[in-house]
This record gives sequence, C-alpha cells and structure tokens, in this order.
Amino acid sequence: MRRLLLAAVFAMAAVPAAATPTDDLHGVIKDHWAWYLKSNPVYATTLGVHTYDDQIGDYSLAEADRQAAQAAIFIERIDAIPTTQLTPADITNQAILRRILSEQIEANTFGERTILFSTLGSWFQNFAGLSDVVPVRTKADYQSYLTRLALFPKANAQSLDITRQAVAGGYVQPCVTLTGFEQTITGVITAKPEDSRFYAPFKNNKPAGVTDAEWSGMKARAVSLITDTLNPEYRKIDDYYRTSYLSKCRKTFGAAALPDGQKYYAFMVRQQTTTTLTPSQIHDIGLGEVKRIRAEMDTLAAKAGYASRAAFIHELRTDPKYYPKSAAELMGVAALQAKVNDGKMPTLFATLPRLPYGVRAIPAETAEGNTTAYYMPGSPAAGISGTYYVNTSKLDQRPLYEIPALTSHEAVPGHHNQIALQQEMDLPDFRKYATQFTAFVEGWGLYSEHLGIEMGIYDTPAKDMGRLSYEMWRACRLVVDTGLHAQGWTKDQAVAFMKDNTALTDANIDAEVNRYIGNPGQALAYKLGELKILSLRHKAETELGARFDVRLFHDAVLGQGPVPLDLLEAQIDTWIAHQKTGT
Repeated sequence: MRRLLLAAVFAMAAVPAAATPTDDLHGVIKDHWAWYLKSNPVYATTLGVHTYDDQIGDYSLAEADRQAAQAAIFIERIDAIPTTQLTPADITNQAILRRILSEQIEANTFGERTILFSTLGSWFQNFAGLSDVVPVRTKADYQSYLTRLALFPKANAQSLDITRQAVAGGYVQPCVTLTGFEQTITGVITAKPEDSRFYAPFKNNKPAGVTDAEWSGMKARAVSLITDTLNPEYRKIDDYYRTSYLSKCRKTFGAAALPDGQKYYAFMVRQQTTTTLTPSQIHDIGLGEVKRIRAEMDTLAAKAGYASRAAFIHELRTDPKYYPKSAAELMGVAALQAKVNDGKMPTLFATLPRLPYGVRAIPAETAEGNTTAYYMPGSPAAGISGTYYVNTSKLDQRPLYEIPALTSHEAVPGHHNQIALQQEMDLPDFRKYATQFTAFVEGWGLYSEHLGIEMGIYDTPAKDMGRLSYEMWRACRLVVDTGLHAQGWTKDQAVAFMKDNTALTDANIDAEVNRYIGNPGQALAYKLGELKILSLRHKAETELGARFDVRLFHDAVLGQGPVPLDLLEAQIDTWIAHQKTGT
C-alpha cells in the first residue's frame, strides 16, 4: 500500500502544472523576441547575440509578407490570454506588443512599403554604415564583417527589384526632394579601396589572436570585396537611379497623390503621434503654437534691442560671426556643449545611464541633403557607444547659436539619455531594444531643448532665439506636414511658411521640407509629444506643490521606456498619486 501511495505521489509530481495566463504571455514575448532577432540578424549582433553573425537578412517583399503573417499568429496568441489574471506591468507589455505587431501588419498592406529610400535613409546607406553599428574588434568580428560584405549583392538585387515594382506602381519620391541625392550613392564609391567607409575597421590595430598573415589576408579580402563586389553594386544602384528612376519621379508633393495616399497618411499620423487626432486638428494645434512662439520671439527681440523679430533673425542669418569657419570649429563647439550639458545632468535626473556617447561628423556623401544632426544609439552588450552626428557641410548654413538646443535634443538630456537608460531597464527585451514610439522619443528630445532653460545654456539672446527658432521649427512641422499631405500645399508654400516663422537658414529649411515631403507624418510626433510631457509636468507641479521633485518626475517619465502618449499619461497619474501618499 505504501508503495502504491508513493507511486501515486510521484506520478502527481511528474505532471506539469497548468500554464497560467502569465506563463502564456511570457511565452509569447520570449518566442516573439527570438523570432525578431532571427528576422533582424544585424541588429542581433548589435545586441551581442552572435547566432546570426553570418547573415544580413532577407530584404524581399516575400519576407515582409512572411513576417506580417507571423505577426498575426502572435496576435492570435496574445488575444487568447485573459488579462484579468495579469499584473499591471504585464498588461502594459501585452498591450504594447500587440500594438507593435498590429501596426507592422497594417503598414505591410500599403504600396508605400515599396518606397525604400528618402532623404532620411536608404538600404545602401544603411549598409555603408555597417561597421558603425556592429562590433568589429575580435577575429570573429572581422570574419563576420567580411562575410556580410560579401552578401550585399543579393540584398541589393532584392531592393532594386522592389524599387522597380515601386516605380511601376507609381510609388516614387517627388522630384523636388531628390536634388543632390545621387551623391548618397556615388559618395560610397572610392577609387582607392582603402578610402572606402567599408575599409574603416581595417585601419584599426590588428586584433588579438590574429597572426600577421591572417591580418594581411583579411585586409586583402576587404580590398577585393570593395573593388570587385561593393563598388560594382553601388554603380548598379547609381545606373538604375539615373537612367530609370529619375525620369519617373513625381511632380506632386503630398502623400494624397499616391494610390491610397489619404488612407496611408491617416495611418502614419496615428502611428507616429500615438493619438487619434485628425490632420485638421493637428494643423490647428500647430497654428496656435506658431502664434504663441512668435509672440515670445517678438518679446526677446525687443529685449535684445532690435526693432523687430525680423530684424533680429535677419542678423542671425547673415552675420558671419554666428557661423563656423571650419568643420573642426563646428565639431569643437558641439563637443564642448555636450560636455557642458553632461555636467548639468545630475541636477535634473536621479538616474543616469552608464553608456557614454561620442560626437562625429555625418558621412560626407549624405551630409549635403541631410538634417542638421542626428543620434545613433549604441549598445552596451556590443561595446558600442551612442553617437551624436553633426552635419559639417554648408558651414555658412550651420549657425553656432543653434548648438545648445541641438545638442540638448540629440545628445543629453535628449536622445542619448533616454535611449541609453531604456537599454538598461528591467523590461522585456522587445521593449528595451525594439520599441521606439516616435511621439515619446522625439517628444522627449524636444522637451529636452526646453530643459536647456533650466540648465542655463541659453546665455545670450542669440542662443535663446536659437532655442525659440527650434521650437518654432517643430510647431511649423504640424502646419507644414499636414498642409503638404492633407491640404494640397506646394513645396514653395511650405518653405515660405518656415522662412517667415523660424530663424532657420535656407539650406536647413530646404532639407527639412524635403524630409517632410518624403516621410509623411513622421515630423508630427515631436511637438505633440513635447506638449504632452509639458502638460503632465504642469499637472504634477500643480497637484504636488512643494512635494514636486523634477528629478523624480523625469525618472518617472523615462522609467518605463517609450510608450504611447495615453499610456504615459496614465503612468504619470499613478506616479502623482504615489507621491501624494508617499508610497
């Protein structure tokens, strides 16, 4: 009998417990992340996952369809999980994952998915920057890098095939945005292989464990790949672009001119802003912000002794003293401002990231038509720092009085601070590394420019006008983007509106308007996100009074990583309630 009882006990112990809703959700999250890394092999390497170091991914539309189908399967699994037994944190994880997957599926239904390049980027520029995003330090790293360089012809063939389909379907970029774009292709091609961006890692010291003969062989292999594989592939792109694409570019400006363009723009507005605001509502918000900021500019100009805002801005645009004489000077001013901002950070944040960042010039072949600056995330796992990229082309169009606001946005307390903190959080990997709600990320970047007031970095009227001009720039985006894509504006109308209301130089305005034309809806996220964060701060200050601590508020805003704006509001409401009770 005792043996029978023991056998029964052991049999019961061997039966696995029934999976709970929490188990099911964590299983979906785990499976999704494994699938995501496999689907994005280069990014996997960036994160320190080396399983796919010999791959660059499948660039085809068929693969995009397969990924959309898999996303639908994940959604089915998510929807089968009851939320009543989940923790608040897991409910948030579930909602965010479902939203990301749903938007991936929806985006794949539009013909605009075949538009693979704009002034913001392209498959060929992304590949040219491969060594900037993956570690190239060890023998295995170099071998992986060379293997990946050799894979470009297939990816390039897939991308060119998609672009041919795009042209056939009428999904082409407006002609006005393509001035000088050919340089982003031909600029990668070098007569001397050693001058190529692809050769950059081989200018480093020989990695440990590599013999002289092996190192010479790797260098020779890189030269061969650049000469016999990569340069010819980039010439193929250039030939197609010049002989087949340019003649088919469109004379219209807005997304509405594309097939299903209005529906696509509505999707982009919803995705980029994480709101239900209509283009018309956003346009009106923009006009209101332009009016408010213009009044502040008028007041500043008067205090600075100018007859009008226009007179002050004219001087800022035309006086050579406000512009760098060399790329080195511009980079030096940006680097110094970055270090000044670094020193102010503990006064505004209780939690700071461990990952550092550097300052580099935007690659020459893309600089001419590119924006003033941008940020490239780093990777603690791969040993790659964040990078604040500064545009050193057209120096007479890069005013130094804009550097304080620019640096605050792109470096700290802006993008580097937010993204590096995100990478260290106790969150599921998909939220740490693959969640970037633009309204949150860029809203934080613009809010960080506002924080420059508290940091005391706008210490001259010119710098303060630079800050206001940058804020006006983002307010104008609400008007211009919706004007172009929903109200039939021309590029000339957009340029005139920007020139009348900002202190931006002509080159910056032209590049920015081209960006809005080529990337519908993306520019709306900045101002709407900033307005939400500012309103939440005002609410917290009002309700908490003397209990309000700006350092803790900022930690609360950033503490869950990027989230949709409605979820951010709910999180801050919860934080305010806890601050009131001291819990």
